[in-house]
Amino acid sequence: MTDRYAVIGNPVGHSQSPQIHEAFARQTGQDLFYGRLLAPLDDFSDTALRFFAEGGAGLNVTVPFKHEAWRLVDARVGGAESAEAVNTIRREGTRLIGHNTDGTGLVADLERNLGIVIAGRRVLLMGAGGASHGVVQPLLERKPAALVIANRTPDKAEQLALRFAGPGRNLRACGYTALAGESFDLVVNATSAGLSGELPPLPDGLFTPGALAYDMMYGRLTAFLAFARARGAATADGLGMLVEQAAEAFLIWRGVRPQTAPVIAQLRAAV
Repeated sequence: MTDRYAVIGNPVGHSQSPQIHEAFARQTGQDLFYGRLLAPLDDFSDTALRFFAEGGAGLNVTVPFKHEAWRLVDARVGGAESAEAVNTIRREGTRLIGHNTDGTGLVADLERNLGIVIAGRRVLLMGAGGASHGVVQPLLERKPAALVIANRTPDKAEQLALRFAGPGRNLRACGYTALAGESFDLVVNATSAGLSGELPPLPDGLFTPGALAYDMMYGRLTAFLAFARARGAATADGLGMLVEQAAEAFLIWRGVRPQTAPVIAQLRAAV
């Protein structure tokens, strides 16, 4: 029988994940079906468990369920444990195993596809939700000069920073107003503000000359990217990250790593 996979979220109708995994399957000769699964905001667990009970092999988890997925799974692998967020679930017999491929996807897109050097640079991460939790550790492993986590609710950013604090790590957290007077080489927007056309209250002077503004949202000019362009920063959306983290999930599920460059190019052409 054909193995079934899906992306689960709310909203989920816009997701490009089915096209990505179908392209991976054609490329690697894998037999699978990949769909979309809309979960009610108050019924993620039952929706996910029903999918697996009906024979589903794996799920990608998107907003706003990554923390709930972390609580749902029976075991967490690699960075998923410390991140307290799961974006990839695989069924192993009767057990559900949680992974987090967000950070791997982000770093791969920045370094391999965009040619960005993270080491020695000042990095700002906007947001302290599930998307941010998965990328802090991989960013720190690239040894930036500083990593600052900013959030509308500073307490949430501080809790996230504390989870990853350690010797030799220039990591701190703050609210957006505390960024006044600071500048960064890389600014990553991990908030969902782009879904509603909103922009966190960012000060002017946020970008160093030659800085990159990166929005994890994709397929649209978000208010954040427009803000960055107006201030001379280079910009990139999260389409490459989406494909790269999907490739990592595909490897977890199928044991083969697909090529990402042709899939990114295919999706760019469609957009």
